Amino acid sequence: MNEFAHLNDWLGRVDEAGDVLDRRPSIALSATLDRDDPPPVAGDPLPPLWHWLHFLPAARQSAIGPDGHPQRGGFLPPVALPRRMWAGGRLVFIQPLRIGDAVKRTSRIVDISARQGRSGALVFVRVRHEIANGQGVALTEENDIVYRDPPEPGAAAEPAKPAPTGEHFARTITPDPVLLFRYSALTFNGHRIHYDSRYVTEVEGYPGLVVHGPLIATLLVDLLRRERPDARLTAFEFRAVSPLFDTAPFTVCGRFDDARTASLWARGPQGELAMQARATIA
Repeated sequence: MNEFAHLNDWLGRVDEAGDVLDRRPSIALSATLDRDDPPPVAGDPLPPLWHWLHFLPAARQSAIGPDGHPQRGGFLPPVALPRRMWAGGRLVFIQPLRIGDAVKRTSRIVDISARQGRSGALVFVRVRHEIANGQGVALTEENDIVYRDPPEPGAAAEPAKPAPTGEHFARTITPDPVLLFRYSALTFNGHRIHYDSRYVTEVEGYPGLVVHGPLIATLLVDLLRRERPDARLTAFEFRAVSPLFDTAPFTVCGRFDDARTASLWARGPQGELAMQARATIA
């Protein structure tokens, strides 16, 4: 797809950022997830995926686009397609990140690809991150970001893939606007599809506020932590399959495949598969 060939100029681009793992975001996320955790202190391990509360974007207000995201360009390529979301990711946890750590994140664009889907053009951007503390690299992460056109008005929706059944443990989540707003605030995510009902329905054509992909992934890991609080997560991979909205509750589910691996998934209100994941524990 030659119209996207110029995006290859962004391959290999590197961005570096530093942060200090302050305790306050963890306290706030614990409350948002309805957990009864004691307040963390310096040296406590950061729960898996909670590093997403750090290295937050800080674009100036004048640099924000109409969808609430920073304008295209800069580190990420300037893909012109209007819809943008996380399609999935893979993480390896090497050593704990701890409250109070000074940390550095090195990010690199490792792949850009375009193809034609049922609903139009799709562009996938893969970003690899390494996060290090004073002891070296603590985790590696790859994020898959997808850009796409909205569906044509009146176009039939793609058939939903049914979610698995036979879970060993599960939890029902009610994604009300307060939950979505709090997670947006914690991650300094201005994307309007998560909190602006008029924008998301009238401009982007969704039936309701969209539940954040990272929030669903966090809820899946949180479900595993509630079931096995003493287990240590060593690897996690997830893939978004279909969106969830604030219009109805959904269910996060888990099943142990063996002593060290668990299948996790989010099941939508009509039984559809919204996200599937696999966790490795020690």
